[in-house]
Amino acid sequence: MPTMARLKKCFVLDTNVILHDSSCIYHFKENDVVVPISVLEELDQFKKGNETINFHAREFVRALDSMSGDMLFNGGVKNGPDSGKIMLKLEQGFHKDLVDNFSSHKHDHRLLNIAYHLSKDKPDTQIVLLTKDVNLRMKAKAVGLLAQDYTSDHVRDINTLYAGKRIEENVSSDIIDKMYLEANEVDINEFDLRQPMISNEYIVMRNGRKSALAKFDSVMQRLQRVDKYPAYGILPRNAEQTFAINALTDPNIHLVSITGKAGTGKTLIALAAALEKRKNYRQILMARPIVPLSNKDMGFLPGDIPAKLDPYMQPLHDNLAVIQNQFSEQDSRHQKIKEMLEEEKLLISPLSYIRGRSLVKIFFIVDEAQNLTPHEVKTIITRAGEGTKVVFTGDIFQIDHPYLDSLSNGLSHLIEKMQGQKLYAHITLEKGERSELADLASDLL
Repeated sequence: MPTMARLKKCFVLDTNVILHDSSCIYHFKENDVVVPISVLEELDQFKKGNETINFHAREFVRALDSMSGDMLFNGGVKNGPDSGKIMLKLEQGFHKDLVDNFSSHKHDHRLLNIAYHLSKDKPDTQIVLLTKDVNLRMKAKAVGLLAQDYTSDHVRDINTLYAGKRIEENVSSDIIDKMYLEANEVDINEFDLRQPMISNEYIVMRNGRKSALAKFDSVMQRLQRVDKYPAYGILPRNAEQTFAINALTDPNIHLVSITGKAGTGKTLIALAAALEKRKNYRQILMARPIVPLSNKDMGFLPGDIPAKLDPYMQPLHDNLAVIQNQFSEQDSRHQKIKEMLEEEKLLISPLSYIRGRSLVKIFFIVDEAQNLTPHEVKTIITRAGEGTKVVFTGDIFQIDHPYLDSLSNGLSHLIEKMQGQKLYAHITLEKGERSELADLASDLL
């Protein structure tokens, strides 16, 4: 019998993998793929609608139909010249090894049963149950099946994810002086760096008590000084917030991501920058994905649709109130926010309500972006029209989505893939500014 390392693989797909990425069937190279008939039944429930999962359900079924003809049941069909086969698998009677522990009425258990039958029928093939459901993976392992998460769109290492900034100690005093005396910039070749800088990367340069903040311009190959200035009354409290405001207000940067733990000021700064630059855009949109806590459906909440959505949108209203309450009610800046809300030039909405809109000359802030899949992030960005700026904020270590984690979420994927692009900037905020108590809780609890 072949060793495990040499066994041909056969992946049994769960519905959640397909709803995460409908193109998944093209990523298995020479290995075979089994689509259980119960998965097709589940996909049928998701075909109607305008959400991303509805798109994936439709796309997968269309792709399967276009490549199959009438071959899928009869041994499957190849997915390309150097690819394995794709097969549909009908239901089978529950295996005697499983019947005492697993109910046949659950979709997960029927999926488990098919994978288990395959492992017994094909001892020369390594059967892999591919699912984003951790609990199902545990059940599979309990009966001796290999079970894996879908990792094609995972980032390589969360610990080395691009932070958007660096600190350089012992920089020549002359260079720091030049940043203030000679047109606010210096040639990048004037000092030796441990690693080359990439486009729109920020840097803190220090020499004793002297310091300077700068951003790298990859076209001019120069470091440009970054000054600390307020955005609609919000003054940055640290270097990272200063960098974030610079990126958010730079007209040449059309895509920005800001990450950080709770209380670092991600959403507040993004909204303040949008208000600061409001004259350059016809509308400010703030949105966040709806991911109910404890995976409960929104239907359990009382009230009509606006009442159900209000708890999810409240944090965005809270940040707006912080900015507005800096000014007296008679102040024109306070009145301007009120006018923008009434005229819907400043709109706070669930992300699903904004999908499909034309995003032309919009300052678009997507909050809690760590709860988006890579495909959802791509969909949002590809809708950006002329003059639009897209901002993603979130904490990649605090994810509410049941099938995402710090490696597989759309925000991490965006940072890894976009770093170094001239239109993109990223900043990781590290210092909490909400309160000493909030910092303590974030670090220790």
